[in-house]
Amino acid sequence: MQTLPFISVIVPVRNEERYVAACLQSILAGDYPHEFMEILVVDGQSDDRTAEIVRGICARHPAVQLLSNPARVVPHAMNVGIRAARGALIVRIDAHAHYGPNYLRELVTWMDKLQADNVGGVLEAHPATRAAQAVAVAAIISHPFGVGAAPYRMRSADAAAIEVDTVPFGCYRREIFDRIGLFDERFIRNQDDELNGRLKKAGGRIFLLPHVRINYKARESLSKLALMLYQYGYFKPLVAMKLGRPATLRQLAPPAFAALLLALPVLALWWPIAGWLWLLVVASHVATNLVVTAMLARRTGWAAAPFLVIGFFLGHFAYGFGYLRGLVSFGLRRHFSKGPARDIPLSR
Repeated sequence: MQTLPFISVIVPVRNEERYVAACLQSILAGDYPHEFMEILVVDGQSDDRTAEIVRGICARHPAVQLLSNPARVVPHAMNVGIRAARGALIVRIDAHAHYGPNYLRELVTWMDKLQADNVGGVLEAHPATRAAQAVAVAAIISHPFGVGAAPYRMRSADAAAIEVDTVPFGCYRREIFDRIGLFDERFIRNQDDELNGRLKKAGGRIFLLPHVRINYKARESLSKLALMLYQYGYFKPLVAMKLGRPATLRQLAPPAFAALLLALPVLALWWPIAGWLWLLVVASHVATNLVVTAMLARRTGWAAAPFLVIGFFLGHFAYGFGYLRGLVSFGLRRHFSKGPARDIPLSR
C-alpha cells in the first residue's frame, strides 16, 4: 500500500463568504485522510464574514487553520502559507471552486507516478448564478475565442496526462520553493505563470491531468470579468520580461486589437485610409463575435447572447489595454521594479 505524504493545502481568501465554506467542505469531504493534511486558510483582511466562517470550521476540524495576510493579495498569501506549511507537498486551492472526493489523492498519486514537480487539473468554469450575464461570463472564459486555447481550460477528460508550461492551482513539491524561491509578490495576477516559468527554466516538469477536474465558479458580471482580464493583461509583459522570453502570438492578439482600435482613428486625421482599416478591424471582430455567440447561445440560451457579444469585446479590449499599459509601466517606466504593485485594484 502506498504511504501517503503529509500535504499542506493553502487557500488564499479575501471576502469569500459566499464560497469559502463550500470550498473547504469539498476538501474535508474528500478521501484524503485528515491526519495526513493541513488546510491553511490565509485571509487577506476580509471585511465580510469570511474569517468568522473559517473560524467556525476550524473549531470543528483541527486540520484547518486560519492565518493572516496583511498584504491582502494572492502571492503574499501563498508565501505566508508556504512559510507555515509542514507538508512535503504544497497544494494551492482557490476558494471560488469546489473539488471532487478524490482530488487530492489523484494529485498526490500522479505527482509520484510522473515524477513531476507540479501537477494540476482542468478548470471547468460554471456560472456563479443562473442569471444570463453570469452564464455568459462562464461561457466566455471556457471558449477559445474568449481566452485562447489553453490546455487547462479545453482538455477533454479522457485525454492522457501531458507536460505543459502551467496549470491552475497546482500541487508542488515543497522542495522546489527552496530551489527557485517563493511567489514573486509583485504579481497580483499571473503569479502562477511566473512561478511555473521559473520552475520550467530550472528544469522542473509540470503536468496537466485532464481527468482531474476543478469546478470553478466564474465571476457573475461582465464588469468583474473585464477587470480580471485587464489585470491579467497588465502583468503579462512583466512575466515575459522576468523570464526572458516573449509572449506567444496568441497572447499578443488582444494588445494588437486594442492598439489598432485606439491608434487608427488618430492616424486617420493624417492618413484617411486608416479610418477604413479601423472599420475593417471592427467589422472582422463583430463578424467573428456574432458567429461564436450564435453557436454558444444554442447551448447557453438566447438570453445570454447580448452579454456574450458585449463580453467578448470587453474581454479582448480589457486584456489588450491592460497589456499595453503593462508594457509602458514595466518596459518603459520600470514602475514596479522596487516592490509590489499597490495601485492595481482587486477584482473581487
